[in-house]
Amino acid sequence: MLSVLLAGWLPAAALAQTAATLRVTVVDPSGAIIVAAAVTVGGASLQTGGRGEAVFAPLEPGRYTIHVESPGFEAYDARDVRLRPGDNRRDVKLKIAKLAETVNVGRDPRERASDRRGDAFATVLGQAEINELPDDPDEMERVLKEMAGPGASIRVNGFRGGRLPPKDQIAQIRFHRNMFAADVHEPGFMSIDIITKPGLDAWRGSTGVGVRNDVLNGRNVFAPVKGDERHDRYGLSLNGPLWRKHTSLAFSADRVDAFDSKTIVAALPSGFFADSIRKPNDALHVSARVEHMLSQSQMLHAEFQRNHTAAGNLGVGDFDLPERGYNQQRDEQVFRLSAAGSLHKSLFNELRFQWRSEDTRLDAVSQAPAVLVLNAFNSGGAQIGGSLDTHEIEIADNLDIAVGRHAVRTGFLFEAGRYRTDERRNATGTFTFSSLDAFAAGRPTTFTRNLGDPLVEISQVQSGVYVQDDIRVSKALMASVGVRQEWQSHIGGFHMAPRGGLTWSPFKSGKTTVRAGAGVFYDWFDAQSYERAVQLDGTRQQIAAILQPGYPNPSLGGFALALPPGRVQLAADLTQPELREATIGIEQQLAGGVRLNAMYMHREGLHELRGVNINAPFADGRRPDPGAGTVTSLDSIAQSSFNGLSINVNWARPEKRVFVAANYLLSRSINEADGPFGLPADTFNLAAERGPAAGDARHRFMSLANFPVFRRLRAGTSLRMQSALPYTITTGRDDNGDTVSNDRPTGVTRNSARGRAQMDLGARLSWSIGFGPLAGGGPQGPQVRIVRGNDADPLSGMSMSGPNARRYSVEFYAQAYNLLNHMNALNFSGVMTSPFFGQPTSAAAPRRAEIGARLTF
Repeated sequence: MLSVLLAGWLPAAALAQTAATLRVTVVDPSGAIIVAAAVTVGGASLQTGGRGEAVFAPLEPGRYTIHVESPGFEAYDARDVRLRPGDNRRDVKLKIAKLAETVNVGRDPRERASDRRGDAFATVLGQAEINELPDDPDEMERVLKEMAGPGASIRVNGFRGGRLPPKDQIAQIRFHRNMFAADVHEPGFMSIDIITKPGLDAWRGSTGVGVRNDVLNGRNVFAPVKGDERHDRYGLSLNGPLWRKHTSLAFSADRVDAFDSKTIVAALPSGFFADSIRKPNDALHVSARVEHMLSQSQMLHAEFQRNHTAAGNLGVGDFDLPERGYNQQRDEQVFRLSAAGSLHKSLFNELRFQWRSEDTRLDAVSQAPAVLVLNAFNSGGAQIGGSLDTHEIEIADNLDIAVGRHAVRTGFLFEAGRYRTDERRNATGTFTFSSLDAFAAGRPTTFTRNLGDPLVEISQVQSGVYVQDDIRVSKALMASVGVRQEWQSHIGGFHMAPRGGLTWSPFKSGKTTVRAGAGVFYDWFDAQSYERAVQLDGTRQQIAAILQPGYPNPSLGGFALALPPGRVQLAADLTQPELREATIGIEQQLAGGVRLNAMYMHREGLHELRGVNINAPFADGRRPDPGAGTVTSLDSIAQSSFNGLSINVNWARPEKRVFVAANYLLSRSINEADGPFGLPADTFNLAAERGPAAGDARHRFMSLANFPVFRRLRAGTSLRMQSALPYTITTGRDDNGDTVSNDRPTGVTRNSARGRAQMDLGARLSWSIGFGPLAGGGPQGPQVRIVRGNDADPLSGMSMSGPNARRYSVEFYAQAYNLLNHMNALNFSGVMTSPFFGQPTSAAAPRRAEIGARLTF
């Protein structure tokens, strides 16, 4: 395989002198490129990339038929096209589809519908839909994840992590569900793939400003007065050629100068207390991306990001008083390099490399001992300080091989990281009181403190190799089989994960698609959890605990019992968590551009990580190891289950520039722990820990709509609703003496109570106008925008291509989150000794309104 890869990167001129190369560029009526158009030449099919091109090489000189199709456009066929030795180019301009017209030429509709990598069960956002997303990349990321649902992962040009690009550099956003392909590590949650635009033809750019403050914002219902808030964002984006048709540069920079407010609701010995505190947040993000055509069929991509954030008064809010605050400064640098292209007529390779460095500094307002009166108030210092340094690399390679009815993909993933931390937590100790009465009497339940040197340096490596075969059984049926093997240092051994699926289009129209699949996935043991376990292993740091201590001097209490030092350890048989998943779904294309699909998902989790106090006291107070205190063992013994029914509706009218998408999820998620370090209420009754997962909202609904209002005015809306999340009821005491105040009433299981439903309506209005000279009388080659509709309309003012496009355009917008100022209650108190028992003490953000403008040139 290595020799094939090395040979593939040689220049095209090194191939046989008689070979032909065909480059097909696909554009819409205005000349703007179309990404992910399906191009078929001589039985081989490719999708156009970010430049709107599909390259076929090498081909035998001769005559071929070219077929091109893309949703929302009429299919294109050119027969008897002659290819000569050397380079051959073909520009294809697709026409907007007429809704009443059915195209029955070219690729068989059943074959298209049963393609596992096709658009069935996928939602694709083009430029019109992307324009209506929030302008702030962080807000846009939040909205995209809400649209995708729990567990969604985002990739930008195939890379995870880093920050999203500005939306005017995005060509396409694609939501799709992994149907048990072996080339991915993540289980079958929704994936979001973002494709950026190259700038090979001409320079484009934009600059904008967005302003949000408390004048237009709503008041948080738990704040005595409206909080003082401000959010100013400035951005600049440039995209264009350094070497026309060969090398492009994309640059972006944005700065955020902001502060918002967080409510404090507490019960003090002197009475109830409510306030809001300012939380500053400043950020500067800079990125540069270069794309270079290595040859007629290969592209090199390089990107660098620098992200800086500084936040203050973290840790303050809800029950935590202002003295609990701490500050954080974070600097992240990301470098990415990828090379992709055809190696041969039937070979396509993509190689990716990513390096990421992160430096975080923490500084507490106070290092005083903490006082926690459960769900009443928390005072004292945050006791946080020090730094965390991360250096990670990722190398991945995917090789596609087309052989007859088989489409084989094979490759590998290699990730490695080095981590260093001297983060100090709880260095001066924490007093925990069960109630206000206990605090008034000076009777803490426990006093805990971390002792020793927190400095830790670790490294971690994880890898995966896979092979996948998509077999075209018939025009209506595709079968997929694959296997993935993964390995991770510090945990378990080699793990084999078989996967498979079927995609079937039963009717000649190709409007019905059925998919089913099943597979095994393994989860990584994240480096931060391993780092924390090493830090508290009993040699570097120990956990000191005193039962029934004195206050304010813990050692002077009449009943004080100092335990031997405690620690955290990894179980000897720790292994990677395993997920077994199966799904079945059906999609139907209806009249008028409506697509409806339904999918049922079942998932079982095995060997999941949880904490167990293996030195918990017996009923008589004796501990298995009298020479140790609490020993938290990280074991892979927990189980989970998930069942869900997802219904999704998409409606698109490209010629009207209307798009509507809605999703409803009915689900039930059960697990036995909310994290690897969470301890059970009763170590000797782990079965009682099985209950709803922390994120178990039985009903979730999300919708997105974009549509024109009048002439240059457009609107976009988003609606998110979910049913109540669970929380746990506890007594507030530590009756079993395990040093954790999480005991529950008899017969009460974990996460048995429910809060309240939530609803958030967002809206965006934009008005735009073009001015200045014409942009050049039409396109001179591929453009850099996806257009889903008639962008050549002279009234739109937003087109950057076409005969009526103006050189400059200005967009004015107003957008709001939680437009109706709905009170979304949070932080329900489950502590029976709390004055707030059963009640919420905070709420999600109230209405936040932003106004802004963007100049495009």
